Amino acid sequence: MQAFLKGPSSISTKPLAAKERGAAGAAGSSGEGKRLKPIPWVEKYRPKNVDEVAFQDEVVAVLKKSLEGADLPNLLFYGPPGTGKTSTILAAARELYGPELFRQRVLELNASDERGIQVIREKVKAFAQLTASGSRSDGKICPPFKIVILDEADSMTSAAQAALRRTMEKESKTTRFCLICNYISRIIEPLTSRCSKFRFKPLSDKIQQQRLLDVSEKEHVKISSEAVSYLVKVSEGDLRKAITFLQSATRLMGGKEITEKIVTEIAGVIPKETTDELLSVCQSGSFEKLETLAKNLINEGYAVAQLVNQLHDTVVESEDYSDKQKSVIVEKLAEVDKCLADGADEYLQLVSLCALVMQQLTQNT
Repeated sequence: MQAFLKGPSSISTKPLAAKERGAAGAAGSSGEGKRLKPIPWVEKYRPKNVDEVAFQDEVVAVLKKSLEGADLPNLLFYGPPGTGKTSTILAAARELYGPELFRQRVLELNASDERGIQVIREKVKAFAQLTASGSRSDGKICPPFKIVILDEADSMTSAAQAALRRTMEKESKTTRFCLICNYISRIIEPLTSRCSKFRFKPLSDKIQQQRLLDVSEKEHVKISSEAVSYLVKVSEGDLRKAITFLQSATRLMGGKEITEKIVTEIAGVIPKETTDELLSVCQSGSFEKLETLAKNLINEGYAVAQLVNQLHDTVVESEDYSDKQKSVIVEKLAEVDKCLADGADEYLQLVSLCALVMQQLTQNT
Protein backbone atom coordinates (compact mmCIF):
# COMPACT_ATOMS: atom_id res chain seq x y z
CA MET A 1 0.00 0.00 0.00
CA GLN A 2 2.82 2.36 0.97
CA ALA A 3 4.67 1.48 -2.26
CA PHE A 4 1.47 2.22 -4.18
CA LEU A 5 1.18 5.61 -2.46
CA LYS A 6 4.86 6.41 -2.94
CA GLY A 7 4.84 5.47 -6.63
CA PRO A 8 2.88 8.35 -8.12
CA SER A 9 4.55 10.87 -5.82
CA SER A 10 8.04 9.84 -6.95
CA ILE A 11 6.96 9.85 -10.61
CA SER A 12 5.36 13.28 -10.39
CA THR A 13 8.23 14.94 -8.53
CA LYS A 14 10.02 16.28 -11.62
CA PRO A 15 6.96 17.53 -13.48
CA LEU A 16 5.86 19.24 -10.28
CA ALA A 17 9.20 20.97 -9.95
CA ALA A 18 8.89 22.09 -13.55
CA LYS A 19 5.37 23.31 -12.86
CA GLU A 20 6.60 25.16 -9.79
CA ARG A 21 9.33 26.81 -11.83
CA GLY A 22 6.70 27.83 -14.36
CA ALA A 23 4.42 29.12 -11.61
CA ALA A 24 7.32 31.04 -10.05
CA GLY A 25 8.10 32.54 -13.45
CA ALA A 26 4.46 33.48 -13.92
CA ALA A 27 4.36 34.96 -10.43
CA GLY A 28 7.51 36.94 -11.21
CA SER A 29 6.07 38.23 -14.46
CA SER A 30 2.80 39.12 -12.75
CA GLY A 31 4.82 40.92 -10.06
CA GLU A 32 6.54 42.95 -12.78
CA GLY A 33 3.11 43.60 -14.31
CA LYS A 34 1.86 44.87 -10.98
CA ARG A 35 4.72 47.32 -10.71
CA LEU A 36 3.88 48.75 -14.11
CA LYS A 37 0.14 48.73 -13.48
CA PRO A 38 -1.30 52.24 -13.91
CA ILE A 39 -2.96 53.70 -10.83
CA PRO A 40 -5.94 56.11 -10.93
CA TRP A 41 -4.80 59.65 -11.64
CA VAL A 42 -6.71 60.85 -8.56
CA GLU A 43 -4.25 58.88 -6.38
CA LYS A 44 -1.23 59.53 -8.61
CA TYR A 45 -1.61 63.32 -8.37
CA ARG A 46 -2.81 63.50 -4.76
CA PRO A 47 -0.79 66.23 -2.93
CA LYS A 48 2.38 64.74 -1.36
CA ASN A 49 2.93 67.67 1.00
CA VAL A 50 0.93 70.54 2.48
CA ASP A 51 2.34 73.11 0.01
CA GLU A 52 0.75 71.24 -2.92
CA VAL A 53 -2.79 71.62 -1.52
CA ALA A 54 -4.69 74.03 -3.77
CA PHE A 55 -6.89 77.01 -2.80
CA GLN A 56 -7.17 76.30 0.96
CA ASP A 57 -4.81 79.01 2.21
CA GLU A 58 -6.10 79.36 5.81
CA VAL A 59 -5.92 75.63 6.52
CA VAL A 60 -2.47 75.30 4.94
CA ALA A 61 -1.14 78.30 6.95
CA VAL A 62 -2.36 76.83 10.28
CA LEU A 63 -1.02 73.35 9.46
CA LYS A 64 2.37 74.76 8.47
CA LYS A 65 2.67 76.56 11.83
CA SER A 66 1.67 73.34 13.58
CA LEU A 67 4.24 71.35 11.59
CA GLU A 68 7.00 73.80 12.52
CA GLY A 69 6.24 73.48 16.24
CA ALA A 70 5.31 69.77 15.95
CA ASP A 71 2.04 70.51 17.77
CA LEU A 72 -1.48 69.99 16.44
CA PRO A 73 -4.97 70.60 17.87
CA ASN A 74 -7.89 68.23 17.26
CA LEU A 75 -9.14 69.12 13.77
CA LEU A 76 -12.51 69.16 12.03
CA PHE A 77 -12.43 69.56 8.24
CA TYR A 78 -15.74 70.15 6.49
CA GLY A 79 -16.83 71.17 3.01
CA PRO A 80 -17.96 69.78 -0.38
CA PRO A 81 -16.42 66.57 -1.77
CA GLY A 82 -13.25 66.73 -3.88
CA THR A 83 -11.85 69.89 -2.25
CA GLY A 84 -8.80 68.26 -0.61
CA LYS A 85 -9.87 67.46 2.97
CA THR A 86 -8.45 63.92 3.18
CA SER A 87 -5.43 64.80 1.01
CA THR A 88 -4.52 67.70 3.33
CA ILE A 89 -4.43 65.70 6.56
CA LEU A 90 -2.63 62.75 4.91
CA ALA A 91 -0.01 65.12 3.46
CA ALA A 92 0.42 66.78 6.90
CA ALA A 93 0.76 63.39 8.61
CA ARG A 94 3.43 62.28 6.09
CA GLU A 95 5.39 65.46 6.75
CA LEU A 96 5.09 65.00 10.52
CA TYR A 97 6.13 61.35 10.69
CA GLY A 98 7.99 60.57 7.50
CA PRO A 99 7.38 57.35 5.52
CA GLU A 100 8.77 55.00 8.23
CA LEU A 101 6.53 56.01 11.15
CA PHE A 102 3.44 56.92 9.10
CA ARG A 103 1.85 53.44 9.31
CA GLN A 104 2.49 53.12 13.07
CA ARG A 105 1.29 56.57 14.04
CA VAL A 106 -1.77 57.11 11.81
CA LEU A 107 -5.10 55.24 12.05
CA GLU A 108 -7.50 56.06 9.21
CA LEU A 109 -11.12 54.90 9.38
CA ASN A 110 -13.47 55.53 6.47
CA ALA A 111 -17.25 55.23 6.10
CA SER A 112 -16.61 51.91 4.35
CA ASP A 113 -15.24 50.58 7.65
CA GLU A 114 -17.67 49.59 10.36
CA ARG A 115 -17.83 52.54 12.73
CA GLY A 116 -20.52 51.87 15.25
CA ILE A 117 -20.07 52.43 18.97
CA GLN A 118 -18.23 49.09 19.34
CA VAL A 119 -15.44 50.09 16.93
CA ILE A 120 -15.00 53.44 18.69
CA ARG A 121 -14.82 51.72 22.06
CA GLU A 122 -12.41 49.00 20.97
CA LYS A 123 -10.30 49.88 17.92
CA VAL A 124 -10.00 53.67 18.31
CA LYS A 125 -9.63 53.50 22.09
CA ALA A 126 -6.96 50.76 21.90
CA PHE A 127 -4.99 52.74 19.28
CA ALA A 128 -5.32 55.98 21.27
CA GLN A 129 -3.98 54.32 24.45
CA LEU A 130 -0.75 53.13 22.78
CA THR A 131 2.35 55.16 23.64
CA ALA A 132 3.91 56.97 20.68
CA SER A 133 7.49 55.71 20.42
CA GLY A 134 10.27 55.70 17.81
CA SER A 135 12.19 58.49 16.10
CA ARG A 136 12.64 59.61 12.50
CA SER A 137 15.69 58.29 10.64
CA ASP A 138 16.27 61.67 8.97
CA GLY A 139 16.75 63.37 12.35
CA LYS A 140 13.71 65.70 12.11
CA ILE A 141 11.56 66.35 15.20
CA CYS A 142 8.88 63.69 15.59
CA PRO A 143 5.80 64.76 17.61
CA PRO A 144 4.93 62.74 20.73
CA PHE A 145 1.39 61.97 19.55
CA LYS A 146 -0.50 59.78 17.07
CA ILE A 147 -3.27 60.85 14.67
CA VAL A 148 -6.69 59.21 14.27
CA ILE A 149 -8.38 60.25 10.99
CA LEU A 150 -12.15 59.64 10.93
CA ASP A 151 -13.14 60.24 7.31
CA GLU A 152 -16.81 60.87 6.48
CA ALA A 153 -17.52 61.35 10.19
CA ASP A 154 -21.02 62.66 9.41
CA SER A 155 -22.07 59.06 8.67
CA MET A 156 -21.14 57.93 12.20
CA THR A 157 -24.03 57.17 14.52
CA SER A 158 -24.80 59.66 17.31
CA ALA A 159 -23.94 56.98 19.90
CA ALA A 160 -20.51 56.43 18.31
CA GLN A 161 -19.90 60.20 18.24
CA ALA A 162 -20.89 60.44 21.91
CA ALA A 163 -18.51 57.58 22.80
CA LEU A 164 -15.69 59.48 21.10
CA ARG A 165 -16.00 62.52 23.40
CA ARG A 166 -14.38 60.95 26.46
CA THR A 167 -11.64 59.25 24.40
CA MET A 168 -10.70 62.61 22.84
CA GLU A 169 -10.27 64.16 26.30
CA LYS A 170 -8.61 61.24 28.09
CA GLU A 171 -6.03 60.49 25.39
CA SER A 172 -5.17 64.12 24.55
CA LYS A 173 -1.53 63.60 25.64
CA THR A 174 -0.86 60.83 23.12
CA THR A 175 -3.47 61.24 20.37
CA ARG A 176 -4.92 63.92 18.08
CA PHE A 177 -8.17 63.39 16.19
CA CYS A 178 -9.04 64.70 12.74
CA LEU A 179 -12.72 64.45 11.77
CA ILE A 180 -13.59 64.91 8.09
CA CYS A 181 -17.16 65.45 6.90
CA ASN A 182 -19.30 67.07 4.19
CA TYR A 183 -22.04 68.33 6.54
CA ILE A 184 -20.93 69.85 9.85
CA SER A 185 -24.56 69.97 11.05
CA ARG A 186 -24.45 66.14 11.39
CA ILE A 187 -21.60 66.26 13.92
CA ILE A 188 -22.79 66.57 17.52
CA GLU A 189 -22.04 69.86 19.29
CA PRO A 190 -19.76 68.39 22.03
CA LEU A 191 -17.40 67.08 19.32
CA THR A 192 -17.30 70.30 17.27
CA SER A 193 -16.46 72.30 20.41
CA ARG A 194 -13.40 70.07 21.03
CA CYS A 195 -11.95 70.67 17.53
CA SER A 196 -10.48 73.51 15.50
CA LYS A 197 -12.89 73.86 12.58
CA PHE A 198 -11.74 74.49 9.01
CA ARG A 199 -14.09 74.99 6.09
CA PHE A 200 -12.84 73.80 2.70
CA LYS A 201 -14.12 75.98 -0.14
CA PRO A 202 -15.12 74.58 -3.54
CA LEU A 203 -12.14 75.06 -5.85
CA SER A 204 -12.22 78.08 -8.17
CA ASP A 205 -12.52 77.48 -11.93
CA LYS A 206 -9.05 78.95 -12.50
CA ILE A 207 -7.36 76.60 -10.00
CA GLN A 208 -9.20 73.58 -11.42
CA GLN A 209 -8.27 74.49 -15.01
CA GLN A 210 -4.64 74.88 -13.97
CA ARG A 211 -4.57 71.47 -12.23
CA LEU A 212 -6.31 69.72 -15.15
CA LEU A 213 -3.86 71.24 -17.65
CA ASP A 214 -0.92 70.11 -15.44
CA VAL A 215 -2.26 66.54 -15.36
CA SER A 216 -2.94 66.61 -19.13
CA GLU A 217 0.63 67.78 -19.79
CA LYS A 218 2.20 65.09 -17.57
CA GLU A 219 0.03 62.34 -19.11
CA HIS A 220 0.50 63.69 -22.69
CA VAL A 221 -3.25 64.17 -23.18
CA LYS A 222 -4.55 66.28 -26.08
CA ILE A 223 -7.53 68.33 -24.88
CA SER A 224 -9.17 71.45 -26.30
CA SER A 225 -9.51 74.57 -24.09
CA GLU A 226 -13.34 74.38 -24.48
CA ALA A 227 -13.26 70.80 -23.14
CA VAL A 228 -11.20 71.88 -20.10
CA SER A 229 -13.67 74.72 -19.34
CA TYR A 230 -16.62 72.35 -19.74
CA LEU A 231 -14.93 69.72 -17.54
CA VAL A 232 -14.61 72.35 -14.79
CA LYS A 233 -18.27 73.34 -15.23
CA VAL A 234 -19.69 69.78 -14.97
CA SER A 235 -17.49 68.87 -11.96
CA GLU A 236 -18.95 71.78 -9.88
CA GLY A 237 -15.82 72.53 -7.83
CA ASP A 238 -14.99 68.83 -7.27
CA LEU A 239 -11.42 68.34 -8.54
CA ARG A 240 -11.51 64.58 -7.89
CA LYS A 241 -14.54 64.24 -10.20
CA ALA A 242 -12.86 66.40 -12.87
CA ILE A 243 -9.64 64.31 -12.87
CA THR A 244 -11.65 61.06 -12.99
CA PHE A 245 -13.65 62.35 -16.00
CA LEU A 246 -10.39 63.40 -17.68
CA GLN A 247 -8.88 59.92 -17.23
CA SER A 248 -12.06 58.23 -18.52
CA ALA A 249 -12.13 60.50 -21.58
CA THR A 250 -8.44 59.77 -22.27
CA ARG A 251 -9.06 56.01 -22.14
CA LEU A 252 -12.06 56.41 -24.45
CA MET A 253 -10.25 58.51 -27.06
CA GLY A 254 -6.99 56.50 -27.04
CA GLY A 255 -4.63 59.37 -27.91
CA LYS A 256 -7.01 61.53 -29.96
CA GLU A 257 -8.00 65.04 -28.85
CA ILE A 258 -10.68 65.27 -26.15
CA THR A 259 -13.56 67.56 -27.15
CA GLU A 260 -16.52 69.08 -25.31
CA LYS A 261 -18.83 66.44 -26.83
CA ILE A 262 -16.75 63.59 -25.35
CA VAL A 263 -16.81 65.24 -21.89
CA THR A 264 -20.63 65.51 -22.16
CA GLU A 265 -20.88 61.77 -22.87
CA ILE A 266 -18.44 60.76 -20.10
CA ALA A 267 -20.01 63.01 -17.44
CA GLY A 268 -23.58 61.80 -18.13
CA VAL A 269 -24.67 65.39 -18.73
CA ILE A 270 -27.80 65.90 -20.81
CA PRO A 271 -26.94 67.95 -23.95
CA LYS A 272 -28.20 71.55 -23.97
CA GLU A 273 -30.11 70.88 -27.22
CA THR A 274 -32.17 68.21 -25.40
CA THR A 275 -33.17 70.49 -22.50
CA ASP A 276 -33.96 73.31 -24.96
CA GLU A 277 -36.12 70.92 -27.00
CA LEU A 278 -37.97 69.85 -23.83
CA LEU A 279 -38.78 73.46 -22.93
CA SER A 280 -39.88 74.30 -26.50
CA VAL A 281 -42.23 71.25 -26.53
CA CYS A 282 -43.67 72.44 -23.19
CA GLN A 283 -44.19 75.86 -24.72
CA SER A 284 -45.99 74.36 -27.75
CA GLY A 285 -48.81 73.09 -25.50
CA SER A 286 -49.01 69.63 -27.13
CA PHE A 287 -49.24 66.91 -24.47
CA GLU A 288 -48.78 64.14 -27.07
CA LYS A 289 -45.41 65.56 -28.17
CA LEU A 290 -44.45 65.97 -24.52
CA GLU A 291 -45.30 62.36 -23.68
CA THR A 292 -43.30 61.07 -26.70
CA LEU A 293 -40.27 63.18 -25.75
CA ALA A 294 -40.44 62.02 -22.11
CA LYS A 295 -40.50 58.37 -23.25
CA ASN A 296 -37.52 58.99 -25.56
CA LEU A 297 -35.52 60.61 -22.75
CA ILE A 298 -36.12 57.61 -20.45
CA ASN A 299 -35.35 55.13 -23.26
CA GLU A 300 -32.08 56.89 -24.05
CA GLY A 301 -31.02 56.30 -20.45
CA TYR A 302 -30.84 59.90 -19.24
CA ALA A 303 -31.10 60.29 -15.45
CA VAL A 304 -34.14 62.40 -14.51
CA ALA A 305 -32.29 63.65 -11.38
CA GLN A 306 -29.60 65.09 -13.69
CA LEU A 307 -32.31 66.65 -15.89
CA VAL A 308 -33.88 68.25 -12.80
CA ASN A 309 -30.55 69.89 -11.86
CA GLN A 310 -29.94 71.17 -15.38
CA LEU A 311 -33.52 72.44 -15.82
CA HIS A 312 -33.21 74.29 -12.51
CA ASP A 313 -30.14 76.20 -13.77
CA THR A 314 -31.74 76.88 -17.17
CA VAL A 315 -35.03 78.17 -15.69
CA VAL A 316 -33.39 80.33 -12.99
CA GLU A 317 -30.91 81.93 -15.42
CA SER A 318 -33.50 82.49 -18.19
CA GLU A 319 -34.98 85.92 -18.81
CA ASP A 320 -37.94 84.55 -20.80
CA TYR A 321 -39.99 83.61 -17.71
CA SER A 322 -41.63 85.81 -15.07
CA ASP A 323 -40.62 85.55 -11.41
CA LYS A 324 -43.95 83.88 -10.60
CA GLN A 325 -43.41 81.22 -13.30
CA LYS A 326 -39.86 80.60 -12.06
CA SER A 327 -40.96 80.19 -8.43
CA VAL A 328 -43.73 77.68 -9.32
CA ILE A 329 -41.44 75.63 -11.62
CA VAL A 330 -38.55 75.59 -9.11
CA GLU A 331 -40.92 74.47 -6.32
CA LYS A 332 -42.07 71.58 -8.53
CA LEU A 333 -38.44 70.71 -9.33
CA ALA A 334 -37.76 70.44 -5.59
CA GLU A 335 -40.79 68.13 -5.13
CA VAL A 336 -39.70 65.89 -8.03
CA ASP A 337 -36.13 65.73 -6.68
CA LYS A 338 -37.44 64.59 -3.27
CA CYS A 339 -39.74 61.99 -4.86
CA LEU A 340 -36.86 60.61 -6.97
CA ALA A 341 -34.67 60.39 -3.86
CA ASP A 342 -37.46 58.39 -2.19
CA GLY A 343 -37.50 55.94 -5.13
CA ALA A 344 -40.44 57.19 -7.23
CA ASP A 345 -40.89 56.17 -10.90
CA GLU A 346 -38.75 58.36 -13.18
CA TYR A 347 -41.18 58.48 -16.12
CA LEU A 348 -44.18 59.55 -14.01
CA GLN A 349 -42.15 62.25 -12.25
CA LEU A 350 -40.80 63.56 -15.56
CA VAL A 351 -44.29 63.76 -17.13
CA SER A 352 -45.67 65.41 -13.98
CA LEU A 353 -42.87 68.01 -14.04
CA CYS A 354 -43.25 68.73 -17.77
CA ALA A 355 -47.04 69.04 -17.44
CA LEU A 356 -46.63 71.76 -14.80
CA VAL A 357 -43.96 73.56 -16.87
CA MET A 358 -46.34 73.43 -19.88
CA GLN A 359 -49.17 74.82 -17.76
CA GLN A 360 -46.98 77.72 -16.58
CA LEU A 361 -45.58 78.53 -20.03
CA THR A 362 -48.91 78.37 -21.91
CA GLN A 363 -51.33 80.05 -19.48
CA ASN A 364 -50.34 83.60 -20.58
CA THR A 365 -50.35 82.84 -24.33
